[in-house]
Amino acid sequence: MSAARTVDAIRADFPALERQHGGHPVAYFDGPGGTQVPLAVADAMRDYLLHHNANTHWAYPTSVETDALLLEARRTYAAFFGGAENEVVFGNNMTTITFHVARALARGWQAGDEIIVTELDHHANLAPWQAVAKERGLVLKMLPLDLESWQLRLDLLPELLTSRTRLLAIGAASNALGTISDVAAAARLAKNAGALVYVDGVHLSPHHLPDPKSVGADFFVCSAYKFYGPHVGVLWGRHPLLSSLDVPKLEPAPDTAPERLETGTQNHEGIIGAAAAVRWIAGLGGGEGNLRSQLVRSYDLLHRRERELFAQLWEGLGQIPGVRRFGLGPGRPRTATVAFTLDGLSSEAVTRSLAGAGCFVSHGDFYASTVAQRLGVADEGMVRIGAACYSTAAEIDRVLEGIAALRR
Repeated sequence: MSAARTVDAIRADFPALERQHGGHPVAYFDGPGGTQVPLAVADAMRDYLLHHNANTHWAYPTSVETDALLLEARRTYAAFFGGAENEVVFGNNMTTITFHVARALARGWQAGDEIIVTELDHHANLAPWQAVAKERGLVLKMLPLDLESWQLRLDLLPELLTSRTRLLAIGAASNALGTISDVAAAARLAKNAGALVYVDGVHLSPHHLPDPKSVGADFFVCSAYKFYGPHVGVLWGRHPLLSSLDVPKLEPAPDTAPERLETGTQNHEGIIGAAAAVRWIAGLGGGEGNLRSQLVRSYDLLHRRERELFAQLWEGLGQIPGVRRFGLGPGRPRTATVAFTLDGLSSEAVTRSLAGAGCFVSHGDFYASTVAQRLGVADEGMVRIGAACYSTAAEIDRVLEGIAALRR
């Protein structure tokens, strides 16, 4: 039985960690915007492009090999989602997939039907529903964020739900605040009203193993580049829904789910790399068993380490004068992602200064524009720091020292 991998062993898989900037080793804290990629993922993509590259569904060997590799990728994501291979759809990214699904769903809705979105969501789970509401004469309702609890006001959801509610679009976790929402509770209320549930799992998936069926989702979408893969989006959907969606497609293309949602030739090397990322994660926790059980162990390991790093970061930020932290503290339902402001400095100025010290963090509103507006920081933005599997306590100390130096 293999042992769980140490942080040093994990870091050895990432050539990006060898980079220096300004005489400092780079500490990548921009994982919420996109993680670095391990060798296993790059090697899988390189091997496909150099030795198996072909279009699909033809009789010659590289085409047959491509079909087999894509099927294996679908099976890999079935394990990742705890579902079936015919429930897995690949696409360019979460945003494109969501626009595609939103328009397909809205073709069956009538003027005056309702969609509920939330103030906590990334705009990729807001703009597609705004677009179809405008196109189809639908009513868009907003579930508010409580700035004291940093949670959605689920107590107000029953007041928003009516017999005309067709869908609840909700994020599983906030990419700005790190808040993990109670999707299961929200989904139960929506289902009781006869509404579908579309879950943005992009920020949750790097930190918690997705289980869309258990939370009552009808659709669950994520992006592989947030968890050590290439830029590919992946959707899980209930098979009857995928089979019945009124999707635009080419007449000769497959009309069976899930392929009917995948327009045109797919990004084969990206899909293969995305599957390699899941298998790489599965190997971190040690032990044996099927892919899903390996993933459970790996995510448990990563979650324990992230909790420690987050507590160190949160407490350290709290000791720096002028820092305003947003979100829940340690021990609450959240990810290892922290957003903050520093008095007297724009988020971009803080980020540029930290970059000079080799600490790469993000700034702005992170497309969570409604959150930034509610917090009153839409103009200056926030600084965001996110821990990943390769992050260390020493790196957390470095970024804290860099922030503290800005107050001297």
